[in-house]
Amino acid sequence: MKHVFAIVAACFFAAAPLVVAQTPLGAKSEASASPTKVTPTLLSVGEVRKVDKHSGKLTIRHGALSNLNMPAMTMVFRVKDPAMLDQVKEGDKIKFTADKINGSFPVIELAPSK
Repeated sequence: MKHVFAIVAACFFAAAPLVVAQTPLGAKSEASASPTKVTPTLLSVGEVRKVDKHSGKLTIRHGALSNLNMPAMTMVFRVKDPAMLDQVKEGDKIKFTADKINGSFPVIELAPSK
């Protein structure tokens, strides 16, 4: 039993510097005075099939969503902000980002496509 404790303690102390050395996403490290780069959000292409303002949902026919490893299909999405529903109508071509949050796939970014 003492050997198991020694192994667990050794692993903990070996990993502790790795946890302390990390900086939060978007934070400046002490070694760098330059601003950190933010990875751009990947926008997917789709077509609005239905806007349901009452339930806060959009039905979108979309291409593959690479950030979610999802193939092309038509599906219903909730929107992060109900005001997004005022930006689009049925038949509009859009660019959007959906993310997986707590087991659902809300649209977190939306823009009309040109």
